Amino acid sequence: MKGAVRIALPLMVLAAAGLPLWAGGASEPEERVEIAVVTPYMASATTAQVINQFQEYGEENGWNIRISDTAGDFGLLVTRIQDMVSQQVDAIVLGMGDPQQMSAGLSAAEEAGVPVFGLDAGFTDGVYLNVTSDNHDLGRQAAEALIDVIGEEGPVVMFTHDPHPGVRARAEGARELFAEYPGIEIVREIHIEVPGPVDFARSVTEDLLTSFSAAGSIAGIWAGWDEPAYGATQAIQRDGRDEIRVVGVDGTDFAKQEIDSAPIFTATIEQDFDGMARLLSNLVRDYLAGETVESREYQIPGTVYR
Repeated sequence: MKGAVRIALPLMVLAAAGLPLWAGGASEPEERVEIAVVTPYMASATTAQVINQFQEYGEENGWNIRISDTAGDFGLLVTRIQDMVSQQVDAIVLGMGDPQQMSAGLSAAEEAGVPVFGLDAGFTDGVYLNVTSDNHDLGRQAAEALIDVIGEEGPVVMFTHDPHPGVRARAEGARELFAEYPGIEIVREIHIEVPGPVDFARSVTEDLLTSFSAAGSIAGIWAGWDEPAYGATQAIQRDGRDEIRVVGVDGTDFAKQEIDSAPIFTATIEQDFDGMARLLSNLVRDYLAGETVESREYQIPGTVYR
């Protein structure tokens, strides 16, 4: 049994104390459940939020939670998964990130019998189940909020990040809804780098405002999450282009503050991160207790904040 601590005491001492006798020590203590959380995105405010909440719920269950961040390095992420497998953890949680880029790590976990769970990650072979938002709908809701505020017409820019399955699904939902409005034209789709999405989006937006310098040449910016939306808002404010509107996804506190104080950042779609973390901790607990799950993919709805 891994992690066991054995204390060697003289047999006469054990007998006098009424303790069980076994090869050289006292009874073996109960082993603590070890859960490894691996993520490439801990620098993201929302990733950190949902992982920290999962850690709190896990510790309430008596688990030891190990968190490992690779700062956007998916090759290192595979290595970390393999490391956790070799250390014989009881389960691995993917904290966001595309599991299709971790196939070698997932294969190692599957061969060793270590279950892998997704926390706002994608679902693929080697992932037992995934708890996330209804990201396709989040993207549509954000697009609808932008369409409403710009009057159902105008040039639109999209800020995306395909390595994140959730953001990828949001972008798909947004494109579908934009296509339903003949007056909406997507003039640019830009990949936002991580880590550092606020600074990257601010710089990209500054370049966009130079390229599209005429008033009305950009009506709005749809961002796949709040951090690039915030960076875009900062650039727009500095350039005095108050006619441009921005929407994001996540419902972060800094996004809500910006929405409440200025008209540029128009809306965000709140995700229920606490609900995701709580549900996943319950599902992992049930799995470790030998119970079967009802589904392999759990999607939690989001709500608009304007």
